[in-house]
Amino acid sequence: VIDPFARGIPAAAAKLAATAQGSTDAATAIMTTDTHKKEYAIQFELGGKTCTVGAIGKGSGMIAPNMATMLCFLTTDAAISSVALKRALTTVTADTFNMLSVDGDTSTNDMVSILANGMAGNTPIESCMGTDYEAFVAALYKVCEKLCAIMAKDGEGATKLLVCEVTGAKSTAAAKLVAKAVIKSTLLKAAIFGADANWGRVLCAIGYSGAPVDVRKVDVSFRSPAGTVLVCRDGAGVAFSEEEAKRILLEANIEILVSLHSGDAEASAWGCDLTYDYVKINGDYRT
Repeated sequence: VIDPFARGIPAAAAKLAATAQGSTDAATAIMTTDTHKKEYAIQFELGGKTCTVGAIGKGSGMIAPNMATMLCFLTTDAAISSVALKRALTTVTADTFNMLSVDGDTSTNDMVSILANGMAGNTPIESCMGTDYEAFVAALYKVCEKLCAIMAKDGEGATKLLVCEVTGAKSTAAAKLVAKAVIKSTLLKAAIFGADANWGRVLCAIGYSGAPVDVRKVDVSFRSPAGTVLVCRDGAGVAFSEEEAKRILLEANIEILVSLHSGDAEASAWGCDLTYDYVKINGDYRT
């Protein structure tokens, strides 16, 4: 069992390269049922020094909140203490990878890690506060948010990226409960696959989410590059054009906007539609 690793690790290490091609090779190597490689990087300023945060990842199925069968390797050249780095990653993961779901199934095989080499030459970030720390967290969030969207959109058999944006919640915890419940709803995922603006399935998910919600205040809209359609106001359906709604939901990127009108907290979650191909992929997985 150990021999393939003993032979393979030195061979893989010999191919390491500090170039864009090296990142692409690594991102390609970790793919499983992914249909394309997943990598992203941004640059930002810390004390006048240009810093970079980049990531490669994989994951298409058995992905639910609290990660699951996904891998994400983050790197940065920013100078930052291990304590501040861990705090930043923990903070960002709670609002990104732990708000990601492809199919509601989890697995033992998940990991997100970050490495920092300090080569950017910025004044080292030693504490978990201050403008430099906040700038680093903001950059890290952007990279992780992008990886979440890439993973969700490439969910097994998926044709559409779903993003549920919840506003007006009593607390962040409540907003997260609602957002997760909506993007994990099997009925809603199937409806979005069929471009069916079934707002009742959104309210159903909100209802069983466990979040404190006054249904009489809930508004729901669907938004895509094709436009926005309000389908529910104050917990009840409103008149809307089914044709317009279908045109909006035929797009590849769909936002489900939920306004609870009960507070100031908000949260987002990432998911995908449920298609025939998901069943085919997992029905034939071992054969």
